[in-house]
Amino acid sequence: MELDSIECVSSMDGMDEDEIHHHNLHHPHPHHGQHQFSSSKPHNGTNNTNNANTINNIVASTAIAPATSVHELLECPVCTNSMYPPIHQCHNGHTLCSTCKTRVHNRCPTCRQELGDIRCLALEKVAESLELPCKYYNLGCPEIFPYYSKLKHEAICNYRPYNCPYAGSECSVVGDIPFLVAHLRDDHKVDMHTGCTFNHRYVKSNPREVENATWMLTVFHCFGQYFCLHFEAFQLGMAPVYMAFLRFMGDEMEARNYSYSLEVGANGQKLIWEGTPRSIRDSHRKVRDSHDGLIIQRNMALFFSGGDRKELKLRVTGRIWKEQQNPDAGVCIPNLCS
Repeated sequence: MELDSIECVSSMDGMDEDEIHHHNLHHPHPHHGQHQFSSSKPHNGTNNTNNANTINNIVASTAIAPATSVHELLECPVCTNSMYPPIHQCHNGHTLCSTCKTRVHNRCPTCRQELGDIRCLALEKVAESLELPCKYYNLGCPEIFPYYSKLKHEAICNYRPYNCPYAGSECSVVGDIPFLVAHLRDDHKVDMHTGCTFNHRYVKSNPREVENATWMLTVFHCFGQYFCLHFEAFQLGMAPVYMAFLRFMGDEMEARNYSYSLEVGANGQKLIWEGTPRSIRDSHRKVRDSHDGLIIQRNMALFFSGGDRKELKLRVTGRIWKEQQNPDAGVCIPNLCS
């Protein structure tokens, strides 16, 4: 559904207001070489050494390199993910993970033989003895983990990529913060501002049409970090509401170093919200559904809009500050942006 445009007026630190117009948006596995050995008794003793050398040379040429090749053996030929117990094998010794066993209808994807219920216990034991780097080592993670602990770590690794914080569509882009900032600016046309204070006016011609997709996103750069300011309308139970909240483009622990305030008001009355920005590790929907932000009921929003209450004109102001630890008092004191 095509939504009404929202006008957003933003004033930066020490600058006059500039009007900005926004539009809502609805927005086959390689086979391992097989070698056959034939055995026969030597005709004389001198051939024993030659035969032994020949066999040693063959074995040496087919030996498995401990790190890379074992890791390849633990790669499922169907989904190419690392295999974890139970690891299954067919009668010919080909292996695959338990998830893919049902996907291939109990037929070996390599030789097409029926799989049965054979476990590859030897490969499971080999996996248990391995220590491997985190898969995000190229992004900076220095950790090495036992094979069976690696997966759990990678799910919470601080170096893992971030999901795109854009809330107007199901964007599947992932990357580090500098990449996502450029992605938001270039691909989603998100407004970028520098400064730790903001002054936005949101205008909607028909405030009674409240849809979950009615939203705004602005990115702020201050203290060397990036913050996402969200503003949207959605149904809270049977009541339409407007909500503004801030997300930090980084991890949760670092987000706790910052605080922010939001204020909306008119006619001598105002609402104020103070809180800690949520990390973009938490999805937009999770933050919204937790009500962790400034929530304005529609009647109050129309009251703040003034006039005949037929048009939404909300001015939301706010600031971001960094909490600094006072080593003497042991408490946090605000460090305001100059």
